[in-house]
Amino acid sequence: MLGNNKITVVLPAYNAEKTLINTYKEIPLDIVDNVILVDDCSDDHTAKIAKGLGIHTIIHPENKGYGGNQKTCYRAALKEDSDIIIMLHPDYQYAPKLITAMASLISEDIYDVVIGSRIIGRGALKGGMPFYKYVSNRFLTFFENIILDYKLTEYHTGYRAFSRDVLNSIPFMKNSDDFVFDNEMLAQIIYFRYRIGEISCPTKYFKDASSIDLRKSIKYGIGVIFTCLKYLVHRLGLKKIGIFVKD
Repeated sequence: MLGNNKITVVLPAYNAEKTLINTYKEIPLDIVDNVILVDDCSDDHTAKIAKGLGIHTIIHPENKGYGGNQKTCYRAALKEDSDIIIMLHPDYQYAPKLITAMASLISEDIYDVVIGSRIIGRGALKGGMPFYKYVSNRFLTFFENIILDYKLTEYHTGYRAFSRDVLNSIPFMKNSDDFVFDNEMLAQIIYFRYRIGEISCPTKYFKDASSIDLRKSIKYGIGVIFTCLKYLVHRLGLKKIGIFVKD
């Protein structure tokens, strides 16, 4: 508990057997009430290791994709009556010790959403982010800040904390099951006028950390641009776009 808020950390996992233990060991369990791992039909022993650690483990019988994994994560966390939900990749690329700071900013009602930015400071390149990914990250973020009329240092981090109200409100189940899911969520959060805060987050790129290849990166970049254009079309009232319409 933190300020009487129930905190749940969700781990969208795929082939994370080599990094899961190190990630879990650094989660501040003194304030975290529940950890949920969703295994997206891994080819390795991720689920077995998670269960051995005592983590609440959900296994997809077939691969549902990165976005599909998160949908299961958030529904499970909401079902547990969580007040603050933090999405952390179990590949040990982000610093789990920042969970306390991220959750505190929501608990104190300063922000509704907090993201861990790799761009604040020199964390990204110093941590080994490939140069082409850094450049594309900066370009896409610049483009999004203009189209979405917002100002973030990064839209592409996989480290995020949400209040329960945000996840109960935005129609995230309408989003893609692919990697662009993350970007669609931020567009929804901005559209529905929730407060977003950022915290500087060091990152580590190494052999066992997950990373999408060039082809998938290009597909993701195109998806980001289309998400921005759909946001603009909906905001201007030219056409209703489903991901920005609440049921």
